[in-house]
Amino acid sequence: MLGQDLVDAGLGQVEMLVEYQLPLTSKRIDVVLAGVHPKTTDDSYVVVELKQWSQAESYEGSDRLVLVEHARGPRLHPGVQVGDYCEYLTDFLGVLAHRRSPVVGAAYLHNAVDRDVNDLFVRRPTEQSRIFTKQRRGQFLDYLRTHLAPAPGAAAADRFLTSSVRPSKHLLSYAAVELKERAHFTLLDEQRLAYELVLHAVERARSADRKSVVVVSGGPGSGKSVIALSVLGELARQQRSVMHATGSRSFTQTLRRYAGKGSTRLKNLFGYFNSFMTAERNGLDVLICDEAHRIRETSVNRFTPKAKRERARSQIDELIAAARVPVFLLDEHQVVKPGELGSVDVISAYAKQLDLEVEVVSLHDQFRCGGSEAYEEWVLDLLGLDGGEPSVWAGDGRFDLRVAGSPEEMETFLARKQHAGETARMSAGYCWPWSDPGPDDSLVPDVRIGDWTRPWNVKSDRSVGEAPGSAFWATDPNGFGQVGCVYTAQGFEYEWSGVIIGPDLVVRDGQLVTRRAESKDPNFRSRKALTDVEADRLIRNTYKVLMTRGMRGTILYSTDPETRDYLAALIRVSRPVETRYDAAVTGRAEPG
Repeated sequence: MLGQDLVDAGLGQVEMLVEYQLPLTSKRIDVVLAGVHPKTTDDSYVVVELKQWSQAESYEGSDRLVLVEHARGPRLHPGVQVGDYCEYLTDFLGVLAHRRSPVVGAAYLHNAVDRDVNDLFVRRPTEQSRIFTKQRRGQFLDYLRTHLAPAPGAAAADRFLTSSVRPSKHLLSYAAVELKERAHFTLLDEQRLAYELVLHAVERARSADRKSVVVVSGGPGSGKSVIALSVLGELARQQRSVMHATGSRSFTQTLRRYAGKGSTRLKNLFGYFNSFMTAERNGLDVLICDEAHRIRETSVNRFTPKAKRERARSQIDELIAAARVPVFLLDEHQVVKPGELGSVDVISAYAKQLDLEVEVVSLHDQFRCGGSEAYEEWVLDLLGLDGGEPSVWAGDGRFDLRVAGSPEEMETFLARKQHAGETARMSAGYCWPWSDPGPDDSLVPDVRIGDWTRPWNVKSDRSVGEAPGSAFWATDPNGFGQVGCVYTAQGFEYEWSGVIIGPDLVVRDGQLVTRRAESKDPNFRSRKALTDVEADRLIRNTYKVLMTRGMRGTILYSTDPETRDYLAALIRVSRPVETRYDAAVTGRAEPG
């Protein structure tokens, strides 16, 4: 269809790059047209978003969102969509970096007439966001002729496809200003040391033409992500090509929402570990790999095209190759999923195999858990993760640790904190089924303990009713009332943490033991894929993550009576848990 339009416009020699994948993302553009500009004879590129819509209207008066017939929920205005594509290409493709008008774009609604999509024209068009319908086909052909000459476009297409991929200087200048305005971080001691080491390694790599690797290791709340964002902002200010990546959808999307608030361009600096399968070797000055304990064996998944599968390398290799200074920030006790292998030893050994210098920085100070290093050590000893033995917690004046006798008691305590303006969340081990929303779009209360039932956090990124999408469960106030899993809690913090210890971790004969059969995580089903020893470690790491999310305090509840008694004997703080189930706080009636 578009091919015939080009022929009819006399542009049959223009190259069509169909389903072009935006670099460093999984998103695809319908078509990029590559050719010669009729006036300047420079390379010329036109992004075309093809829409089969026959009807669309504004969503509640918005000029950025539209409703489309037979589609569920609002969609992005096609002009906004194609404009974002043009901006992204300009920000990341070196071939476009120094051009005054590097790329233009249009949405072509080839099945629609004007009157049925009239609301789309309310938004003022730009050269990167034009809208054409089948009724305006003649105008569309004129638009193409304005930007493309009747000449071969193969050379321009080759330059486009082989272009270097890195953030542009304009984008980095913008990011430096935005991050400086939005983030006010104070780095202390080892945090500042790690920050300075990264910057020094970058400068050394540039001046000595030498590649090196930096690994920053620290427990929960030790400031790894603060370091990451501080480095990102400073390197952007220095015009170094830098990106931030994680292996966590929730964490990356939250960074995009808050650090990149209101800015599509800034959000694009935050990617995923599997975004670098085909990245240019040393194309970035620095790649900041946050939450690097979530590095996997390979970036391949079920959505990876066959051609990429055949060329797949280890994910560590891809990340190290992508930048002159790859930086890994990790906590080895947060490996909670089969296939995750990020550790100081693994990353260091791989880098040394490549004859690369490795600098390791350990962060010891605690900025989460009330700054209580004693509490983190207590958790490690309780779970048997560092060779220690469980000990009595009598309090240290920094962190509030409690045991609840029932889930109602836990929720009431947390609801009071939330009602008082503090942040609170409940989380649990994966010991209950996890249903999709019901036909009425309501969450299913899968977590059942006696008469008490609550739903898990939302599975998808889309909100369900008042409940936020999974990526924002930990940061949206409406996340309270759903039970979070480790994958949505990991990487985040809130003032008060309630942890439900399920039947996968119980005390028997005075020892804390794991029971993998009680886990509902599908990754635990196959003993060939995951040994009992590996499962034991992952279950203990899961509860370590959940029990170290709170900044002021944690309240624990175990579904197993013997385990509850064991915890009560270990936690000897002379302060009773509030037990009255206050309807004014929770919005629910008192039981009994």
